[in-house]
Amino acid sequence: MQFSLLLAALIGGDIVDLVGQTGPVAKVVLLLLLLFSVVSWAIILSKWSLLRRARVQSGRFLRAFRKAQRLQDVATVAEQFKPSPLVAVFSGGFDEYRRQGGASGGALKNPTAVQRAMQIAASEELTRFERNLPWLAITGAVTPFIGLFGTVWGIIDAFHGLGTAGAATLRAVAPGISEALITTAAGLVAAIPAVIAYNLIGSSIREFAARGDDFSLEMLNAVERPAQAVEVRR
Repeated sequence: MQFSLLLAALIGGDIVDLVGQTGPVAKVVLLLLLLFSVVSWAIILSKWSLLRRARVQSGRFLRAFRKAQRLQDVATVAEQFKPSPLVAVFSGGFDEYRRQGGASGGALKNPTAVQRAMQIAASEELTRFERNLPWLAITGAVTPFIGLFGTVWGIIDAFHGLGTAGAATLRAVAPGISEALITTAAGLVAAIPAVIAYNLIGSSIREFAARGDDFSLEMLNAVERPAQAVEVRR
């Protein structure tokens, strides 16, 4: 355990020394990559927190919705499950249902309007989930090339110094190349988490989109039942 900590400290110290010895162009590249990485991790952490709360509250809201005898009862407690996108879908459909007089016992005039209202609400929720997500795709696509640019520039600089010094040895060129390659490593360190997170978060958002569609159908069945009961009584 102590050996592992010592090895990590030595590696960390070497990296810090390499960064300190890099040229101005490489430092600018590393600073740019650090900016991309910090912003990406901020988005990743915020999205994971948002999706985790939405997943938990969606399950609770669905259980409350299916247990309720009346839609009005669901509307009363819906705010408790606000992080769930299903609450917005329900609110959009219930508001349209209430405007048509369904909440007061009247017949539902236009079920299609209720369905459209829920689709609009679901689209707005997905847009909210996808906000800032393209930054992860940009980070995953761009940062390896930014790191590669730093590497190419560093190698050019190293060989230029080699030609100036006139010492054609590996010992003479190795430090410059190692300093140059650190920008490629930094680009990969910034890109890999962003790409993984972009795909995982995108998959979770698509899952929420499917659950929203299923809930819209379930909600539409619920609002049509009173109308069907009125027709039966007639």
